[in-house]
Amino acid sequence: MIFISEVIPDRSTPHYQIVKLSNYLIGYFSYICQMIWNETRSVRIAILDLYEGHANQGMRCIRQIIKDWSQQKDLTVECTEFDVRQKNELPDKSFDIYISSGGPGDPLSTRFDDWDIAWCKWVNEMMRWNDNPANTQKKYIFFICHSFQLACRYFNAGLVCKRKSTAFGVFPVHMLTAGKEEVVFDGLRDPFYAVDSRDYQVIQPNHGLLDQMGGQLLCIEKSRPHVPYERAAMGIRFNEYMIGTQFHPEADAIGMSSHLQKEEKRQTVIDSYGEDKLESMLEQLNDPDKILWTYEHVLPNFLNQSVGLLQEVAA
Repeated sequence: MIFISEVIPDRSTPHYQIVKLSNYLIGYFSYICQMIWNETRSVRIAILDLYEGHANQGMRCIRQIIKDWSQQKDLTVECTEFDVRQKNELPDKSFDIYISSGGPGDPLSTRFDDWDIAWCKWVNEMMRWNDNPANTQKKYIFFICHSFQLACRYFNAGLVCKRKSTAFGVFPVHMLTAGKEEVVFDGLRDPFYAVDSRDYQVIQPNHGLLDQMGGQLLCIEKSRPHVPYERAAMGIRFNEYMIGTQFHPEADAIGMSSHLQKEEKRQTVIDSYGEDKLESMLEQLNDPDKILWTYEHVLPNFLNQSVGLLQEVAA
């Protein structure tokens, strides 16, 4: 908020009373504008589903976060889902906020698939919209896991490559200086914990290019001093309006714990990763300072920041 005077005069002078009244009116006007915005305008959110029809927990978790957040903020939300990979569906520019999900597969092998080409075109259109000064209400985008890898490939933000082995479980994520100053990471500890499930990674971040774009590397994966591998990027702000994470900020500790304890899923995890990995995941999912903490902060912070900026423009 901009105040008329930063120097407060003698309280006994008429000037002080005028400044005080003016500041009050500015604040009250801003509050009324936000109330009107809340009552007359819904928040339009597009969820880009990149799971290609595969069974997943990600979409359920994203829906739940948006539902809980809208109720807490007393906002009317219109949420629309787009099946990107199976139906080649993509949202237009009528939405305020976009969340592009995780998904299976190789982010390098699909670059000539119709859906991948269309997705990249969509990102380009969002960039052009946000770069146009005439468009005062910008488009805010969050890329998750597979979408994060696609975004890194699109922006040439780093080297997207296959991991030596699959990452699956709950892992610590270490924040860099930019991450500690990032609004979307507000309230997170260092390290914080996140659910990670991937065969691919982003390494060798292109710091020079990120700097030119107005972006920054925010956080990196856990330290592994016993192996000679570079730590992968776990979060990048690509520009003022677009941010993404390699990890799953939408992972719901309670729901995932229940899901993993279903007999069929439990046996699948044991067969793939071993019983010790399963028990470790369940233990960390039940720790309120780990996955639940991340779930309650990252995407809600992103939604808060996006709507706050939309309201500022409207006021």
